[in-house]
Amino acid sequence: MVLKEFRWSFAATVLGLAVAAFVGGWTAFTIAGILVILEISLSFDNAVVNAGILKKMSPFWQKIFLSIGILIAVFGMRLVFPVAIVSLSAKLGPIEAIQLALTDKERYEQLVTDAHPGIAAFGGMFLLMIFLGFIFEDRDIKWLGWLERPLAKLGKLDMLSACIALIVLLVTSMTFATHARLHSGHTDKSGTVLIAGIAGLITYLVVNGLSGFFENKLEEEEEHEEEEEAARTGKPVPVMPLAGKAAFFMFLYLEVLDASFSFDGVIGAFAITNDIVLMALGLGIGAMYVRSLTVYLVRQGTLDEYVYLEHGAHYAIGALAGLLLVTIQYEIPEVITGSIGVALIAASFWSSVRRNRALEAAESAK
Repeated sequence: MVLKEFRWSFAATVLGLAVAAFVGGWTAFTIAGILVILEISLSFDNAVVNAGILKKMSPFWQKIFLSIGILIAVFGMRLVFPVAIVSLSAKLGPIEAIQLALTDKERYEQLVTDAHPGIAAFGGMFLLMIFLGFIFEDRDIKWLGWLERPLAKLGKLDMLSACIALIVLLVTSMTFATHARLHSGHTDKSGTVLIAGIAGLITYLVVNGLSGFFENKLEEEEEHEEEEEAARTGKPVPVMPLAGKAAFFMFLYLEVLDASFSFDGVIGAFAITNDIVLMALGLGIGAMYVRSLTVYLVRQGTLDEYVYLEHGAHYAIGALAGLLLVTIQYEIPEVITGSIGVALIAASFWSSVRRNRALEAAESAK
């Protein structure tokens, strides 16, 4: 199973590292390898959350996620996105931005750094909304019950998540954004952060709202068909995975989610290298592993067995959202960002193991 799901990731690793070694020797090989590890460590929680969504989708849309989705993730976010940011921020044409990335790497790095406040605000708000939507939902299974039970009660208030997110954005624009970190020092980026943050919030509301609308519509149609089928055959009808428009908007939701997770990886990569080719190779290989891990979790039913993993991943999302907003002013080492996410997921995994053992012991005692 591992070889089957990760075979393309293994192939990409061999090919990508070989290209890095050919282009820049052992130094480039080492840098690309470090970037692979960076991307995987920062995006492990992304794989867990993706798996929770992907398991609801039909096999066809799971294949789309692995084919078209990986192209968007590898080439779109890890190669095109940094160039597009430079093109927009410096008001350059796409060709000029690519030439700048290849010929004047220091200037290219400076422009991406200057665009960081807006990127962090957009990604931070989108991820914050995902986190708030999770913790304010009343779930049958609770990891940190002492915290999640009262939050679920608060979640009954309409638009609470959006209100909290806007308050966080307002505070961020009045604090961190007033001394935003740029390559030339610190400056006031309040307006940029406000606009980018609102754009992130709107993006979440639109994509999540559309996917939820079509998902509910599909469920209503399926319930009607199931009732007719059950009445005719007298047998229960199995739950059908998402397809059609519902799956399409869920796919868009996954891609925007992946984009938000990739922001810190792309920005953090500049702490290691400003070579766009090595960044695309290293981060692209890492993105392949995240995709393979997502499918592996779905096919193995890992989230059904270790029920607290999704909780840990969403808490990691909340931590990442907060860290992204803080990095508008302060520099936070990527090892801290990655370690927090891994620690939360590891804790939720261990809690799941303990829960399973307790249930097995209870069953044996009967």
